[in-house]
Amino acid sequence: MISDVLADAAERMAKAIEVAKEDFSSVRTGRANPQMFQKIMVSYYGTPTPLAQLASLSNPEARTIMVAPFDKSALRDIEQAIRDVPNLGANPTNDGNVIRVTLPELTEERRKEYVKLVRTKGEDAKVAIRNIRRKAKDDLDSLKGEVGDDDLARGEKELEAVTKTHTDQIDDALKRKEAELLAV
Repeated sequence: MISDVLADAAERMAKAIEVAKEDFSSVRTGRANPQMFQKIMVSYYGTPTPLAQLASLSNPEARTIMVAPFDKSALRDIEQAIRDVPNLGANPTNDGNVIRVTLPELTEERRKEYVKLVRTKGEDAKVAIRNIRRKAKDDLDSLKGEVGDDDLARGEKELEAVTKTHTDQIDDALKRKEAELLAV
């Protein structure tokens, strides 16, 4: 029973880390990265559709993303969706076949804003992990009459160790992203 609770908590914490890493990759660094465009939603025939389902994304140059739509009729909608993304600072150009998005060079001030944004996302991920820990702790407490106190205490120690491991992983990912952001 205790092992089931711990396994479930570890699995959910691992998923929280995956989500945090995806969030980190969506924050712009000095280089253009197709991951930044993964969460852009395009109104395609009135239905919000992820950009990755409507076009192929490539990175021909360091600060350029090329968007090649599968359906040329969606070109204008894709261009508008990219233009509407806040914090991107890009002006897409459309040549009738593909959209080229050239990202401007990041200023020092902008880099610091992105570091703050990444730290906020990291803290949100840590809060999610702590919430998972709290739920698992409540589940362990509900087993109080069914298992011994020693087993329960051992389970709580293991839960704390799992939580620390996962928060450390978020800290490591956060440090890597900050270094990437501050590199000129």
